[in-house]
Amino acid sequence: MSQSGMSRRAALAAAGTLGALGLTVASGVGANAAPGAKAPKPTLEFREDGTFKVVQFNDTQDDEQTDRRTIELMEKTLDAEKPDFVVINGDVINGGCDSELEVQQALNHVVGPMESRQIPWAVTFGNHDEDSAARSGMTEAKMLAFLQGYAHNVNADNIEGLTGTSNTQLLIQSSRAKGKSPAFGLWLIDSGRYAPGNIEGQDFSGYPTWDWIRMDQVSWYREQSIATEKKYGAKIPSLMWGHIALHEHRAMWFDSIDSRTAADHTRAVAKHGIVGERNEAECPGPFNSGLFNAFLERGDVKGYFVGHDHVNTYVGNYFGVQLGYAPGTGFGAYGLNGAERNRLRGARVFELDENHPGIYKDTRLVFAKDFGIDLAANRQTTVPPLPIDKGGKGKK
Repeated sequence: MSQSGMSRRAALAAAGTLGALGLTVASGVGANAAPGAKAPKPTLEFREDGTFKVVQFNDTQDDEQTDRRTIELMEKTLDAEKPDFVVINGDVINGGCDSELEVQQALNHVVGPMESRQIPWAVTFGNHDEDSAARSGMTEAKMLAFLQGYAHNVNADNIEGLTGTSNTQLLIQSSRAKGKSPAFGLWLIDSGRYAPGNIEGQDFSGYPTWDWIRMDQVSWYREQSIATEKKYGAKIPSLMWGHIALHEHRAMWFDSIDSRTAADHTRAVAKHGIVGERNEAECPGPFNSGLFNAFLERGDVKGYFVGHDHVNTYVGNYFGVQLGYAPGTGFGAYGLNGAERNRLRGARVFELDENHPGIYKDTRLVFAKDFGIDLAANRQTTVPPLPIDKGGKGKK
């Protein structure tokens, strides 16, 4: 990250409250979302031709006066790609909201494009989503309840005692065996917010102050994976999304733990097939969560994708598991320096196909520039905030 980008991020981190909420649940075939006093939720299914498409937006990260181009980018991406599922992978909003209504308006702006098109969607929570909680009273738990009220949201409920908000397992019904078994899985995991003030009297000065995926979450994934395999008689190939990068993202980029030279990266490109840009250093938490090790053991997660570092876009194959970024989607958040500030605003697309070996076929990026969206390095707000409509009765 540039020096100016670092100072921006440090300032935002300092403004956030410490720690993360803890709680969640997983969903299954035909019940892809949390139960409760909400509208019946859609079941995820492969199309009749065996295909399924996912779009990942990341870091929409704005307040109730969302930059209009964020919504334009989302709408044009959805209309061009026509996905079957969308994930907003953390930092859905920023800390600029001063009331519960303003938080709801900010959230409404960036889920509206999916609702109006009747596309199933979910969010992971990032480090900034709760930054305004002291003023607005809107914790992640309250935001989750609000989001689950939308007709096409498929976020799972929290499970008491499990770290994180709305850790979710979604299963996509096979086009070949409807009503019988899933063909692919989608995991959403909460990578937390900020490291606690201290552990055993030792603070985190000198260490990254972001949060990390906790061991109970790793166990939750592992146990759900085992239970799913046992229920359906086979491992279900899957993708997983979380907001904050793993330490393995950096190791892959340099093909090394300790050395970080241009020669290391050249070797990494050849070994791991890396494509895309790295314009800032990865920002994982202080501890390696062990999640990647669980991927290797279980062998079902084929890719883990993040955001958080807005100007990174790379993806590679790290010992059989794709590790990658989606670029920042939100025009209101930090980007590159100067006139290039908005060059990398975009989204990541994932192609699944039951006719393809392994089902997971490919991933690629789309950018705002592909749609002719104004990339000027200024602020363009949506005023007044859009009305909140959870009916989801718009165009499909």
